[in-house]
Amino acid sequence: MPHSFDWVCKDIVKKLQGKDLNPVKRLSDAKKFRQFEILQTDPQSLFWKSEDTPVGYSLLQILEPNCPVPEPEVSSPIPLKHTLSWKLKANTGVNATIAEGSVSTGCGQSCGYDIEVQCTSIPDSKLESLQNRKLLDREPSFVKDCRMGMKDLYVVTEAFEVTKDTVLEDSSSVDLSGKVGIPQVVKVWDWERTESVAIPKGSVVAYKKKQLVIENNTCAILLSAKAKKKTFLGMLYMRPRLKSALADLEWSCKSSEEIFEIGMSLLDRIYLGMHYHRKFPIRVEFQADFNCLQDEVSRKTGELSMLSKDVQDVMFSSLLPMLSDRKILYDLMNMLELDQLGHMDGPGAVILDVLRQDSRPPWIDLKNLILYLLQALMVLSDTQLSLLAQSMEKRLLFQQRELVKSILQPNFKYPWNIPFTLQPQLLAPLQGEGLTITYELLKECGLKMELNNPRSTWDLEAKMPLSALYGSLSLLQQLPALSPVEGC
Repeated sequence: MPHSFDWVCKDIVKKLQGKDLNPVKRLSDAKKFRQFEILQTDPQSLFWKSEDTPVGYSLLQILEPNCPVPEPEVSSPIPLKHTLSWKLKANTGVNATIAEGSVSTGCGQSCGYDIEVQCTSIPDSKLESLQNRKLLDREPSFVKDCRMGMKDLYVVTEAFEVTKDTVLEDSSSVDLSGKVGIPQVVKVWDWERTESVAIPKGSVVAYKKKQLVIENNTCAILLSAKAKKKTFLGMLYMRPRLKSALADLEWSCKSSEEIFEIGMSLLDRIYLGMHYHRKFPIRVEFQADFNCLQDEVSRKTGELSMLSKDVQDVMFSSLLPMLSDRKILYDLMNMLELDQLGHMDGPGAVILDVLRQDSRPPWIDLKNLILYLLQALMVLSDTQLSLLAQSMEKRLLFQQRELVKSILQPNFKYPWNIPFTLQPQLLAPLQGEGLTITYELLKECGLKMELNNPRSTWDLEAKMPLSALYGSLSLLQQLPALSPVEGC
């Protein structure tokens, strides 16, 4: 396979070494990150990032007419290249009763990219002309939705675009030939394959963004990333579902345990709102440790446990076939983040149908619960998603979750590399293929793992993917069909 568009964009960001430069994740979105395009984020966790989602509007489309447009600065073309190729040859002799001969084989692969990009940017000095401009009298629906959902909005201020049509290519070949006895050469097999991915001119591979602040029908652009504000200032808005929960709480609770679970769910949402949406004049510093992650995940699994078994089965059994296709997961996440329950085929349609039926307790925001899991899954690599599907089928999630917990709990607060040893009692249930799958999951997080060696070293870069893996395992393991077999 040729290098994926996602991989190429990440490699380009490394080569450009730009501060706050973000890679574009999908080729289908590559023209939605151009200058002045508006992005939104809807983070459901304190411990892993949510993706930037294009809303389909430019900043210039929501500001009052006749707003002066600053002239962008365009850089010279920047050529970027990466090539990977390898060849392997082998020969062996054959000595049989009836004949002598030899067999030779060769294989090779070549892939990479040769691309030219150009940076289009608006310096901070020119952004001043867009500061504190009035919004349109009739604001777009996405602005209202983001205000009610307490979501942040950003504008693309710098974009690296491909200057000409480019093709990513991958070629591989295998050649097997033999010579037996008397005078004849027999070619047994000759196979060659070429694959390509086209990147159209104008596709954005990397971008920078700045946050928007909307207040009193005016829009400002935060020029400094250190300025801790939210897009929508003023009162702390509550989601309609949360308001409904408060109204229904008094008559709907049947036991003290239920009151506790509901109360924790509501507090979780309010807590996230206070942290993410600093609406108050006093800034509260948040020091995260593993207990905070564990509490956050426990509240989400608690909400999941209060759903009916039918909803749990339908909702999350649909995820198993979706783990093999990141695009389907992304499309579903994108729909939920934009509050657009549109049309999907396959298992994604089943999840949307359950959301439309609205058959859940009023204090549970099912959409955000699903978003929480989807955002955790999107932090993981394609390899990890495939390994998770295998783990679900083999019912390894409980043991894997406990193993990940044993790594995170003692090391979570450390920013430096610390050696650690996996606990034998946690490895014991994971034998054979189960252990191989689990070690690969950990390696994909950035830990150096070797089979038959329980020792490794904590790496700060592994913290976020490990946290997302812990959250994913915890929620998926809550599935009744995937709960561990008794005695495991």
